[in-house]
Order: sequence, then C-alpha cells, then structure tokens
Amino acid sequence: MAMSKIKKGDTVQVIAGKDKGKSGKVLSVDVKNNKVVVEGVNMIAKHEKPSAVNPDGGIVHKEAAFDLSNVMYLANGKPTRIGFKIQDGGKKVRFAKSNGEVID
Repeated sequence: MAMSKIKKGDTVQVIAGKDKGKSGKVLSVDVKNNKVVVEGVNMIAKHEKPSAVNPDGGIVHKEAAFDLSNVMYLANGKPTRIGFKIQDGGKKVRFAKSNGEVID
C-alpha cells in the first residue's frame, strides 16, 4: 500500500510552479497518482453544463490537482520535511525534521 507524508487537513506551502510561495490547507490527496489539491492554489476555470446542482451552468473557478512533490509541510510558518518515528507507546508518528515537533 502506498502512503504519503502529507495528509488531508495539513497546511502546506507550494515550492515549485506558477503558484510558488502560496500556502493553504490540503483538501485531498491522491496517493496512487501522487497528486494533491490545496485550497486557493492552482485555480482553473472549468466550463460546466447545467445540472441539478448548478441549473445555470457556466464557468466555475476551482482548485486543480498538482504533483505532491511541489508542496512542503508548514511547521510554525516555515516549510519543513517530514519524518516518521516510533514513540514510547509503540505508535508511529510524523514529526517535523526542522524542529523535531510531533505532528500527529
């Protein structure tokens, strides 16, 4: 089973691409395809047909997925790498490598 160091709900910063420097909350992570959707980043204009949800249809602006390697976790406002370690109780947790702080 594939796994990702970034999870839904994490605050991340974009480190490459047209939105470099922007930060936001992770809305979804596609581990199989290594894609991530971040709130307010990589906005696209999508043309939608009229439907029950959107009876008028038209152009909708929404976030698009981009590669997981283009984001870094934000710990105390600074981008950092993430590592894994086993705590005393035998639980595997993520931690920020810059300051050693346990994430979850």
